Amino acid sequence: MRIGIDLGGTKIEGIALDGEHVLARRRVQTPRDDYEGTIRAIVDLVGALRQETGKHGSIGIGIPGAISEHTGLVKNANSVWLIGHPLDRDLERAFGESVRLSNDANCFALSEATDGAAKGARCVFGVIVGTGTGGGIVVDGQLLEGRHRIAGEWGHNPLPWPAGGGEVPGPPCYCGRTGCIETFLSGPGLSLTYEQISGGRLSAEQVAALAADGDKLAGVALDIYEDRMARALATIINVLDPDVIVLGGGLSKIDRLYANVPERWKAYVFSDHADTPFVRALHGDSSGVRGAACLW
Repeated sequence: MRIGIDLGGTKIEGIALDGEHVLARRRVQTPRDDYEGTIRAIVDLVGALRQETGKHGSIGIGIPGAISEHTGLVKNANSVWLIGHPLDRDLERAFGESVRLSNDANCFALSEATDGAAKGARCVFGVIVGTGTGGGIVVDGQLLEGRHRIAGEWGHNPLPWPAGGGEVPGPPCYCGRTGCIETFLSGPGLSLTYEQISGGRLSAEQVAALAADGDKLAGVALDIYEDRMARALATIINVLDPDVIVLGGGLSKIDRLYANVPERWKAYVFSDHADTPFVRALHGDSSGVRGAACLW
């Protein structure tokens, strides 16, 4: 049995897998801004899964950010209370056994490449657009984490081919810079675009729903969002040229993205033909936690 934990900013999800079969699944709230509380919540969640299944199982954990190869501490986490802590060592101390950690977007990509929407593809780029914007790369079934464990972190590059409408210098990002792709393509980024157009503040889900109902201003906001996503993903295609791009996260539920974004990126891809498949994650919200279990 393998146990996977997806440590999110608002929830922690746990799953127990036997092969591809789900033995148990649980979800708890994340103790925000509480590092020790977060560790306790993970330990309790794993304990509950083991008790429910009657099995021990290895532990894989997907986290926002990564463990620095240089310091051994968490870096690049939008759950900022994790930054600067030796999370892997603290969890191993709390469990009394080995655990494996990787970036949550890496876990998402691994899940979808293993038995999800990109199964059988040689090179997969997995994209998460929700509270933040992340990415992961899987080649020949193996995660590509990179020398600094930041492979796939496209969300903290500047939005390419910037236009008007506040794209330069762009909104401030938690990383300390401005104009990061994440500030435009995350859920809060879509909300901000709508606010700039309409003067009203709605969630990304509300904007998408209004656009689906024919609301003109919401439709304009999504048009802008699609063009920005197309530009951002065109740079991935130009550098990595993946066989498949898989989309996950809350905004992956917007149906029109799958037709419109690939049509728009044709203008930016450095090729006479651009037909990269752009698909919705097969496992939905469970991709991250399934990928964490696959770390073993």
